[in-house]
Amino acid sequence: MAGSKGRRRFGNVRRLPSGRFQARYVGPDGLERKAPRTFETERQAGKWLTVVESEIIKGEWSAPEAGEIKLEAYGRKWIAERKLQPRSRENYEDLFRLHIRPHLGGLALGAIKPQTIRTWRRTLLDGGTSEPQAVKAYSLLRAILNTAMKEDELIRQNPCRIPGYDRYHTPERPVATVAQVLALAELMPARFSALVIVAAFSGLRWGELAALRRGDVDLTAGTVRVPRKLAALRSRMEFGPPKSEAGNRVVTLPAAARLVLADHLDEFVGEGPEALVFTGDKGAVLRSGNFRRAVGWAAALRAAGMPEGFHFHDLRHTGNNLAAATGASTRDLMHRMGHASMRAALIYQHANSERDREIADAMDRRITKQTKRATAKAKQKPTKGKKATRPARKTASDGTAGATGTPMARKIKES
Repeated sequence: MAGSKGRRRFGNVRRLPSGRFQARYVGPDGLERKAPRTFETERQAGKWLTVVESEIIKGEWSAPEAGEIKLEAYGRKWIAERKLQPRSRENYEDLFRLHIRPHLGGLALGAIKPQTIRTWRRTLLDGGTSEPQAVKAYSLLRAILNTAMKEDELIRQNPCRIPGYDRYHTPERPVATVAQVLALAELMPARFSALVIVAAFSGLRWGELAALRRGDVDLTAGTVRVPRKLAALRSRMEFGPPKSEAGNRVVTLPAAARLVLADHLDEFVGEGPEALVFTGDKGAVLRSGNFRRAVGWAAALRAAGMPEGFHFHDLRHTGNNLAAATGASTRDLMHRMGHASMRAALIYQHANSERDREIADAMDRRITKQTKRATAKAKQKPTKGKKATRPARKTASDGTAGATGTPMARKIKES
């Protein structure tokens, strides 16, 4: 075609029996394609070919039929082929099934535009979907379409490029005081007291605590190893690796947690190294729902004076704040808490076990100090002219109820 007199440099145009003009070209993949429509004039057909040629030169061309693949089929395949932990896979499947497929699944990839995304998000929010869920669904859709654009080259641009749609305001989670943590532990059945203490002062997540085995605990060194977690899937409980590489760590415990954990191991845990440290009444693995019912979680929170909306996971924040108050660096804190991010990935390699021991010792000093302060406050003499009364073990406004004068508080005070 190119170089011949009277012939176009790229593609060709021919007149059809109807009198309209058809444009054709050979794509980078060697296949001949026709314009999706015919044109009234030869000049219009030539302009269309010029646009296509420009896209090929700039590397922006994609096979027109590729954009006709439906999102439902592509999204399902994307999730199935992705390397994901079982819990993450189920979460992705649920987000796609509940929030993406019903509204966008029937659309071709190439037909999804930014305006489509804006309308979809508004529909979700107006239909009662919470903003956090809408953000998670948007982020998943963006990841799917990123693959369609960058790896499979099915679409030219990702329509999920709307500022602000991938973020939502997260209220600051409540933080329990040391006195409140001790009060909550005292209100637990005996086999679950250590679970609360270790959760608060180690920074381990629920799934990491539930997967902890006797062989992971070194009482001499005062450390716990976190090589696995327990995930609650739709139909089963499954042990697997931690949430990320950073989650596979060794954490040093302050003495307050070490002493309680030692007693717990003696009383409730089997002798073998594979024996689970924290189990239910009948020795079964811990399930969060069963645990809350067994301990009367909501009532115990109220009795301990816990902040409104407190979750088990929030116990981590108590230990995190204590560790931060010791002057621990961001790198130290991220190692201790098992946090993972692109920036932290390299830093974790240099986490220092000696520094972790210093953090745990400093945490222990603060725990003891706050426990003594709470005890002293409870023993203060009544004001002059008022009859002395025995302090009642009920919720106080400062969250110290149940934490003073108890065996656990005395043990920590004396340690």
